[in-house]
Amino acid sequence: MIISRGIKPEFIDERGTIAKLLDDGRTVIRSVLLIASKKGAVRANHYHKKDSHYAYLLSGSMEYAEQPVGSNGELSGRKETAVLMAGDMVYSAPMAAHAMVFLEDSVFLALATESRSQQAYEEDTVRVNVI
Repeated sequence: MIISRGIKPEFIDERGTIAKLLDDGRTVIRSVLLIASKKGAVRANHYHKKDSHYAYLLSGSMEYAEQPVGSNGELSGRKETAVLMAGDMVYSAPMAAHAMVFLEDSVFLALATESRSQQAYEEDTVRVNVI
């Protein structure tokens, strides 16, 4: 599980601030989604065969869970959980089952490496019960 906590602005002047969310020189983002979730909502409970994504929490809080997927496509290994707050970002790798439970009304950006057209998303997504 890769979490970046409390991302702070790296540039501040009289106009405002700039915070670098992602600048690794290799990740290609093919879709950006703005997702609002109500308190108690569960999202994900799936893994992606090819896609990976970053979820940057703009407001609210969530419990994020991740569990490895074995070569047979079944959940295997130890499930990890972490609570994320506004300003935190988590990376979900391909073949890593993940789920989110929102602890309060929340808004996050999903920065994905594959198209999120409905057809492409369904072909790449395998639903499982992480939570």
